[in-house]
Amino acid sequence: MNIHEYQAKGLLRSYGAPVSDGRAVLRAEEAKAAAGELDGPVWVVKAQIHAGGRGKGKFKEADAGEKGGVRIAKSVGEAEAEAKAMLGRTLVTHQTGPAGKQVNRIYIEDGASIQTELYLALLVDRQTSRISFVCSTEGGMDIEEVAAETPEKILSFAVDPATGYQAFHGRRIAFMLGLSGKQVKQCVGLMGTLYRMFIEKDMEMLEINPLIVTTDGDLKCLDAKMGFDGNAIYRHPDIADLRDESEEDSKELEASKYDLNYIALDGEIGCMVNGAGLAMATMDIIKLYGAEPANFLDVGGGATKEKVTEAFKIITSDPQVKGILVNIFGGIMRCDVIAEGVVAAVKEVGLKVPLVVRLEGTMVAEGKKIINESGLDVIAADNLKDGAEKIVKAVKG
Repeated sequence: MNIHEYQAKGLLRSYGAPVSDGRAVLRAEEAKAAAGELDGPVWVVKAQIHAGGRGKGKFKEADAGEKGGVRIAKSVGEAEAEAKAMLGRTLVTHQTGPAGKQVNRIYIEDGASIQTELYLALLVDRQTSRISFVCSTEGGMDIEEVAAETPEKILSFAVDPATGYQAFHGRRIAFMLGLSGKQVKQCVGLMGTLYRMFIEKDMEMLEINPLIVTTDGDLKCLDAKMGFDGNAIYRHPDIADLRDESEEDSKELEASKYDLNYIALDGEIGCMVNGAGLAMATMDIIKLYGAEPANFLDVGGGATKEKVTEAFKIITSDPQVKGILVNIFGGIMRCDVIAEGVVAAVKEVGLKVPLVVRLEGTMVAEGKKIINESGLDVIAADNLKDGAEKIVKAVKG
């Protein structure tokens, strides 16, 4: 689960990390009052969407102006005008894709006097199963280019969970970033705070870009992105309250209500599979035979007829889907339950695209009988290879 910058700043502030004072704005008429509560004399007006690259982004609407999603204002009135120009418009960045995201929230905060921009992130390293620090002297909007072109400018190291964060970790980061004097002590303290917050809040990713050195020589977190482990949200009702469902894919949101593991993709073949590994293999073989999967969908080992029905409805609600491949290997999951769910869903929502079903394993004979006697126009497959070939052929003609 991701949260907005202003929410991340609030969490950082609660842990004592240095951030600028700011106000969130949901309606244009609130902007002037919000800016007036801040000291100025320079204000930064930021579009709040769950995507990076806002500063370099472009709005689809001409009346939003030529500037991106991060703008400088030199008066309260100018801050109000910039907020009004962005609210309700669609911002397109390299992370949103061409569809962009509608800006429903604005964050207005005090400007900062910047001497140096740095980069800092904490993330879960899947290879070492540890928390890693990532830092660079090349902070700001072009960090992706730095990673691609000059990776030697990025320092990354994992923290041993047996010892946890230690002061020498902070000093290592400080020296890498070229900090000196009081900044080293500030860095040691800030890294410890961020590490503690990362663990206590079950985060998956924390990015501070940029982490700045002000003209007064102090460290400050100028931007913040946070992602949390969805499986641990139940332990953090305060984090769950920060969820902005308008930023999530409607199909993924609907799937979460039924405890389905669903991720929308850009392809044309919808997939319903049980087991994450088999789902990945199914997506791979669809690509191998020349098509693209429209989703990742794992109905799980304990799926009910109702869950399968909802999963099928979610797949068919995607206008990109030109064909569906159901690939079930029954271990814990029974093939007859899947078959009943597919039949019920098709009878409820109809079937307007080719459907290939491959069933194998527990209660497979009963599952195939249900499909065969349903009267549905279903293409049977003997194995995964056969299923992939048949659905790609049906879609591609």
